[in-house]
Order: sequence, then C-alpha cells, then structure tokens
Amino acid sequence: MNVARSFNNWRKYRQTVAELGRMSTRELDDLGIGRADIRNVARGAIAR
Repeated sequence: MNVARSFNNWRKYRQTVAELGRMSTRELDDLGIGRADIRNVARGAIAR
C-alpha cells in the first residue's frame, strides 16, 4: 500500500469517526450503531 493511499484511508477513517461522534445517541440508535461501535464502523468504511 502506498503512502498516498494510506493517508487517504487514515483521513477517511478520521472523518467518519468525527461525523459519527457528532451525532446524538438517538441518531446513532436509529442507524443501529452504538457509541462503542463508531471506530469499528469507521474501519469498515475504509475497507470498501
């Protein structure tokens, strides 16, 4: 994996964590995501 791809993956991960972190618990519940799951969901976002 090259440096640019690694950086882009890291940036996408951080953006996803930040966006989900700003959501209320109720909004996360509506999506079926718990606060403890945010990092795992973000990791899944870069796997796509």
